[in-house]
Amino acid sequence: MAAMNQPGRVFFHTHARVGSVRPNELRNNKSKRKKTETGGTQKESSWKTNREETQRENRMGRNRISTVRWKLVFYDLVVMALAALIVFFTMRNVNDKDVDGMWINIALFFVCIFAARDIGQVYRQIWRYGGTQGYVRMIITELCGLVAYFLISRLAPIEKYAAISMTAFWALDLLGVLTLRMGYRYCFKCATSRTEWGRLQQFALRVFAGIKPDNTKDEIRKINVAILGAGNIGVALCQELTSNKNSMYEPRCFFDVNQQKVGRSIFGLKVFDERDNLSTVIQDYGIQEVIFAVQNITEEKKKQLYEYFTKLGCRIMVYDSPTLENETGTKHLREFGVEELLFRPQSFVVDERTKAYYKDKVILITGGGGSIGSELCRQLAEMQPRQLVILDVYENGAYDVQQELRISHVELMVRVEICSITNKDALDRVFRVYRPQIVINAAAHKHVPLMEHNVIEAIENNVFGCKNVIDCCEEFGAERFMMVSTDKAVNPTNVMGATKRMCEMLAQSASTTGKVKYSATRFGNVLGSAGSVIPLFKKQIAAGGPVTITDKRITRYFMTIPEASQLVLASGAIAKNGDLFVLDMGQPVKIMDLAESMIHLMGARNVEIIETGLRPGEKLYEELLVRTEELDKTDNSQIFIERDAPLKPEEVQKKMEILKEACLTEDDNKAKEALRKAVPTFRKPEEINKEVGK
Repeated sequence: MAAMNQPGRVFFHTHARVGSVRPNELRNNKSKRKKTETGGTQKESSWKTNREETQRENRMGRNRISTVRWKLVFYDLVVMALAALIVFFTMRNVNDKDVDGMWINIALFFVCIFAARDIGQVYRQIWRYGGTQGYVRMIITELCGLVAYFLISRLAPIEKYAAISMTAFWALDLLGVLTLRMGYRYCFKCATSRTEWGRLQQFALRVFAGIKPDNTKDEIRKINVAILGAGNIGVALCQELTSNKNSMYEPRCFFDVNQQKVGRSIFGLKVFDERDNLSTVIQDYGIQEVIFAVQNITEEKKKQLYEYFTKLGCRIMVYDSPTLENETGTKHLREFGVEELLFRPQSFVVDERTKAYYKDKVILITGGGGSIGSELCRQLAEMQPRQLVILDVYENGAYDVQQELRISHVELMVRVEICSITNKDALDRVFRVYRPQIVINAAAHKHVPLMEHNVIEAIENNVFGCKNVIDCCEEFGAERFMMVSTDKAVNPTNVMGATKRMCEMLAQSASTTGKVKYSATRFGNVLGSAGSVIPLFKKQIAAGGPVTITDKRITRYFMTIPEASQLVLASGAIAKNGDLFVLDMGQPVKIMDLAESMIHLMGARNVEIIETGLRPGEKLYEELLVRTEELDKTDNSQIFIERDAPLKPEEVQKKMEILKEACLTEDDNKAKEALRKAVPTFRKPEEINKEVGK
């Protein structure tokens, strides 16, 4: 029993002792255990970190060694050995005493030069892409190695060798290694399987560099080009084309007028005088395209060169900044732009005064989804208006402009309203919501032949729609109404031109009684706009022809979409009440010449041009917009004001009633006759064309 109790007492005693341990001691014990565990973890983590660093250093060491081009090191050793052979054994006699000192100095020179190359990372450079910077680094590295050699050789207890001999050794070695790298780079850039010399270069690359030639690119037939301009731009283009093996162009020669360059060669390409007869050169060299790479060339000279080379069967390309302003200022190769076929400098008439006028304004543009309307939106977006309202009946065009502006001008508040300007109630709702300060009316039917067969629709949309917009401007307190007109409103021979002339009379008449300031702006045909001749020609040429023109004698005044839009905005900013603006558009362009130029521009051949006869309402020649004796000048040399007295409101009202009654008859012929009564200058095209033919 006692024996049994003894263990029990011990047990309970032990239990009592354990149970009597103070909480602080428990915490300390736990802390010690945790610290021990943590210490172990830290040691293990430190060991892992050291191991990872060691592995990383080993990898870096291996990478450092693997990135060294050992084959190039070997070739440099050969070059150095040859240089030593030439300098020490060929150029002078070496006696037995000199031999020992020579080998010591050569060994020291070797160590210094190769150590400098290693420090300068010469053997880690990819020499096939090396340029001036790489060669300069090589020269500096070699100089450092030479300086190190002279310092050590003077301080070390070795036999001093002639400085001139070691310098000659260094110079010959440097010449050799630079030649080696330049030759490699030249072979890599110019090796080709199409010529004997090119195949020899490929052989050299394969034997000495271990590079297998890729002849698949040589199988691609490249386009032979001549570069017009042997200046900095032309030379840069040539370098770009020859260094890019994926380029589809192969420069064959240069054309220039600089007699100091004519007859000489640039990158192995001969420079010919562009004033000579180049037909033989183009034939002998197989020139397919000519690239204009010149600056400060006049439009007249550009036209002469364009016509000359296109007659020789060459397609024209341009190497410069894009036709419109390019923010990056970089140059690129592009096709000759359609707008450049006008061969006149583009007019940029928007100035700071114009931008300030539209800033922080609420602006409504009717027809904002069309060619002119959308460009007006783009131009206005740059002027920081408070709000831009795009109104159009065609939702897709308006939507496209809205999305474009949301991307390019995130901060701009853009709204789209879908309605027709013939719907007065819908217009009232739009004006009531936005209360626009400036209204630009670009909504209209503009297709001449179609409107000849849809006279009532043209009158209702162009004339009565314009009247609705004018009435809304007055009712809702707009500050400015700007009418987008056309040169076809001058002595019109078609329904579209006559309706536009009627709109001008509406705006001018409203300026005499209303609170709003009114103005209208005339301009000619717009290159590239919807319904213009340019898109039609492109489709016909792409289809292989024929290209159709109505009459080979027909001429038109042309301007680009940005020019037309800027004219409208600039004239609106300077307009007084009732002004009618016109633009000096330069010389008229023959449609026949335009068609021929576009055929050459698109690189098409054997495309026929046929005459189809004048369409209904079409003139042979558009009226000259700028007659200085009938116009007033403005601050802008390209913008003039037409002297045109406004009609009295009652006269305009009478004309509108005549048109309204004619439209109610639903007879296009009666509507056309009513339009002739309303617009006294509206004449039949036969009368105008007959007078021109005399």
